[in-house]
Amino acid sequence: MLRITPRCVTRLNFNKTFASQSSISGFKTINQGSKYSQNFKQYLCMPNGDAGSFFHDVPLGLTPEDATVNMVVEIPRWSNAKFEISKELKLNPITQDTKKGKLRFVNNIFPFKGYMHNYGAIPQTWEDPTTEEFQGTGLKGDNDPLDCCEIGSAVLNIGEIKRVKILGSLGLIDDGELDWKVIAIDINDPLAGELQNLTDVEKHMPTLLHHTREWFRNYKVPQGKPRNEFAFNEEYLDVAKTLSVIQKCNKSWEKLLSGKDLKTFDSLPTTQRSSKNIRISTTSEIDSPLPSETKIWHYV
Repeated sequence: MLRITPRCVTRLNFNKTFASQSSISGFKTINQGSKYSQNFKQYLCMPNGDAGSFFHDVPLGLTPEDATVNMVVEIPRWSNAKFEISKELKLNPITQDTKKGKLRFVNNIFPFKGYMHNYGAIPQTWEDPTTEEFQGTGLKGDNDPLDCCEIGSAVLNIGEIKRVKILGSLGLIDDGELDWKVIAIDINDPLAGELQNLTDVEKHMPTLLHHTREWFRNYKVPQGKPRNEFAFNEEYLDVAKTLSVIQKCNKSWEKLLSGKDLKTFDSLPTTQRSSKNIRISTTSEIDSPLPSETKIWHYV
């Protein structure tokens, strides 16, 4: 529940169980509702105590010189629930995605359990659904922040904000839209110093890039859907091209926030940002049970 109050900074009502420190200093998260249910929401609390938006208030933090950027973790590796930053709710909390009124869980595709990487979003980016996302493809954006796959060794947590090194990207085509998958690694991962590009990934993590592409190709097949396709002849883009994608999507995000030169579209994301006038209350609810489908392996 969001409640209006004259002073949010000193009066945020944290519950010790649900207020957790993020990896980047000062940010915290506050949970509402039961995880794995439709009433679950995880909100961002800014370092100064104000309520904030994962989408709009976490800085992009792009440093082209060392190809690093900030990432918001939405889905831990090896988990099945499809959590994502909400485009519809004010302050863009992380919620579990639904389709046709049902919560979404990805299937286990042998030999993987749930998502094979820590999955999340690059803040202050937006894939514009009204314009061609990458010159020459003819494909428009998917109306979301850029997706990011963190390939390091740790299992990360929902709502963590990580500093990651960009290694490349894959252009997934999803329902006729270009849906970028940026490949990155936590800068504090033991292998981060060895990885500067996709060639290094192939050397130190043999077959990982192949299996990443195949996972994204097949993850909807158990639901009776066709295999996904990819742009650019199914090849990964290098670091330099990926940085240009991030910069372009950051410019699109700036356009979204300004409201200038935006073309008509039915469901643009909400753009409310951090405010001292919003208080976020926590609720202490146990996790809802996971559906039995999250325990089944599918062979495709």
